Amino acid sequence: MITIVSDTHSRSGHQLEGRTAEAVREADLVVHAGDFVTESVLDAFEGESDRLFAVYGNNATPGVRDRLPPERTFEAEGVRFVVTHGDGRSATGLSLLGRQQDADAVVFGHSHRHGVTDAGEVLLLNPGSHAQPRGGLPTHVELRPADGRLDGEIRHRDGSVVEAFEIGTSR
Repeated sequence: MITIVSDTHSRSGHQLEGRTAEAVREADLVVHAGDFVTESVLDAFEGESDRLFAVYGNNATPGVRDRLPPERTFEAEGVRFVVTHGDGRSATGLSLLGRQQDADAVVFGHSHRHGVTDAGEVLLLNPGSHAQPRGGLPTHVELRPADGRLDGEIRHRDGSVVEAFEIGTSR
């Protein structure tokens, strides 16, 4: 399983609760789309996950920026991902980034609002914020392999499914 989170916005701990905490601990891979804020929060996430792919966000301290890139591209389960915090990029800008990186999906945060958008050649995926949803739901994403694709769910911290989707490979 792949678990995706974003926008922790903490200065002292990972802020993981409920199903989100379970999903991070159970995951083969955890993806974080930025805004840990401090190194102690990044350390806390590293302590909860066996394999963490993360980027820094616009609120990252210099120590976090020294340890993480602003973007990263990787493959998991045959699907190519590009991860960025987003920092106000439009859907068009995120879609262009995905196409430039030959990605199947662009994972981003920044807005604290979950969402899945099919942008043609690439899927745009925002897990929302598990810790500070700013009036929305506290959410994360869980992805599981299924017949050459990934079945995905945006989940509330209580474990309920908010939205289901799939990511296929375009190559």
